[in-house]
Amino acid sequence: MEDLATRAEKAATEGNIKQLYDTTKKQAGKYSKPKRPVKDKKGKPINEIQEQRNSLVEYFEELLDRPAPLNPPDIEGAQTDFLISVTPPTIKEISMAIKQLNSGKAERPDNMPAEALKSDIEVTVKMPHVLV
Repeated sequence: MEDLATRAEKAATEGNIKQLYDTTKKQAGKYSKPKRPVKDKKGKPINEIQEQRNSLVEYFEELLDRPAPLNPPDIEGAQTDFLISVTPPTIKEISMAIKQLNSGKAERPDNMPAEALKSDIEVTVKMPHVLV
């Protein structure tokens, strides 16, 4: 019981909600994982663990041990020449992008609010243009 309490406390401090929930259920005595028995080819459930493993090994060997298809699909290679501009953005493009930012949300990786960028667009527009 002490071990479960320690495990629950550790899960709570780490923020691992699933482990905390499972540990709490075990402490309350209401914990049972659903059992899904492995079935053989005829559909009968297999109870012995070693037989279950053997059945799964056999299943995956049959599944993965197939000959290659006779008519392989004709898949074309992906287009590598993309029709996009790779030149630095113009001041007009930067201005349009800043105007489209949603106010009240930090959409940038540095968490700078959109309002700060929109406050003086003429100055803000020139900042990225100098960096590029």
